[in-house]
Amino acid sequence: MKQKRVAAVTLGCKVNYAETSSIVDMLVAEGWRLNTLDDGADLIIIHTCAVTGEAERKSRQQIRKIIRKHPGSRVGVIGCYAQLDPKRVAEIEGVSFVLGTADKFDISCYSFEPSPDSHVPLIKVSPAEEAKIAHPACSMLSQPDKGRTRAFLKIQDGCSFGCAYCTIPIARGRSRSVPLSVLLDQARSIADAGYSEIVLTGINLADYRDGDIRLAGLLRQLEAVDVSRIRISSIEPQLLDDELIGIVADSAKIMPHFHLPLQSASDRVLRSMRRHYDTAFYRERLEKAVSSITVCAIGADVMVGYPGESEEDFAEMCRFIEELPVAYLHVFTCSPRPGTKLFAEIAEKKLIRVPSAEASSRAARLGEIGERIERRFADAFIGKRLKVLFEESSALAGGAVRLSGYSENYLRVSVDTGAEIVGKELRGQVREVLVERFGEGWQLQGRLLS
Repeated sequence: MKQKRVAAVTLGCKVNYAETSSIVDMLVAEGWRLNTLDDGADLIIIHTCAVTGEAERKSRQQIRKIIRKHPGSRVGVIGCYAQLDPKRVAEIEGVSFVLGTADKFDISCYSFEPSPDSHVPLIKVSPAEEAKIAHPACSMLSQPDKGRTRAFLKIQDGCSFGCAYCTIPIARGRSRSVPLSVLLDQARSIADAGYSEIVLTGINLADYRDGDIRLAGLLRQLEAVDVSRIRISSIEPQLLDDELIGIVADSAKIMPHFHLPLQSASDRVLRSMRRHYDTAFYRERLEKAVSSITVCAIGADVMVGYPGESEEDFAEMCRFIEELPVAYLHVFTCSPRPGTKLFAEIAEKKLIRVPSAEASSRAARLGEIGERIERRFADAFIGKRLKVLFEESSALAGGAVRLSGYSENYLRVSVDTGAEIVGKELRGQVREVLVERFGEGWQLQGRLLS
């Protein structure tokens, strides 16, 4: 019997990437073979995102593109967009099945083939609010090679905070966590497979809880796992307490880098968003972390063009951000989503949308501030030593090799070495680098010290 082949494409967040890999692992355990798109596959899984209207558009675009390029493959669509608008997804000609947030872990669905006569796809989308457990997931694809650098480990899913603009409770349900024992087993498997770094992911990561164990307790137990690095992703400001800051500050394994979503620097807009902090609290938590954790890099997510945001609100945000000791910005334009409190408030004319041209202009202006902030942060490390986990190598003229990877505080650093240094031998290793200058773009360049 011919072995079934599967390929996967993932859009959106790191949680999606971890989940895709776990689904593929389960299929491989059932006898499937993992292939690339170019190698051909009987089934192509597309893991979608719906955080913004643009993300939904890109999901539809990717689905149609893959169906056109791979007419002989079945195409299954899973994830947040599949959960939020399954009917529209199923109407795309060539889609074989649509699986929602919880249903995508039902491996039996991946063998479904529409009838040749009707071509009616399978739609299996359970209500997100019925989700009771957080399915464990990590991005360790089956049969990993030694020397792989970084694996994502999902520890939590969903969110119960209820921000006015957010579709997460609709798409993924309320906050729930993966049991501690399962996470420790997965972390050990990642380490045994030769990975150097574990990146903890979740929709509301710091809301992790298993009995009396919260994120701080999980981190303490993960430090015993035989892996070089543990990295945290996004943490809500109100959950970044002194205990968590202290654990990161005292640890040799937990990297001094994470995101602290700001969203707006206008207290009026933050109240409208139903965020759970004000700007004074955000500044205090950020400055506490940066002052306590050596070489700490904190990125900020910022949303512009929120309905009701005035030019004065935006100017206030720009001033506030330029004064913060952040390492970089992720700038988003607000995209009101059906089913959210924000969408209802617009329909009821309680809030007036910012014209799209003005929202785009604000995003561009804030993007320029972000570029200056990023350059300022990186520039402070020229002449300093950083520990770099090398991930990539490329050949240069004359037989030299360029190695690149990320420092502990997530700065991209490259070194050029002689031909006697084989790039693949250093891939997956952490080495000390003396940063000497900026290279191409804003990538830092230096030389190996160890």
